[in-house]
Amino acid sequence: MSDPFRLAARAYLAYGIVYWVGGVYLAWHGVGVRGGRMMQAGVVWIVLGLVFVIVIPYLLAGRRAWFERWVLSRRDFARVLSLLMAFRGWEVLKVALRAETATVAAPWGGVVTFRAGAAVFFVVTVAALACVARAAWGRQETAR
Repeated sequence: MSDPFRLAARAYLAYGIVYWVGGVYLAWHGVGVRGGRMMQAGVVWIVLGLVFVIVIPYLLAGRRAWFERWVLSRRDFARVLSLLMAFRGWEVLKVALRAETATVAAPWGGVVTFRAGAAVFFVVTVAALACVARAAWGRQETAR
């Protein structure tokens, strides 16, 4: 049977890349956190986001003795991550369900509404959340 934590790591990596690329694209167009205007601190968020995209899957994919000894077990880390992802999903869903939203230029021409973008991000979040939650709360395999 495959390791659910490796699957969770791959799912989080895909989720992180989608969010990071989307965030960079919005920042490139001057849109910051929660749809506000982009400020200088935005570069810090872009770099920090890239660090999370790399570090979180690394911590999920395999046991790290130093991390599990001093911070959290891999299972508890996945549980905390699941809760944070569920909150993110809820916030993105609220944007997707708004009656009116702003727009941003689409890479292929035309415009994309924040509502449509949020719907895509919501689907990606729920798919990754399912994988992380399965690792966090699924049955633990016993060693033979």
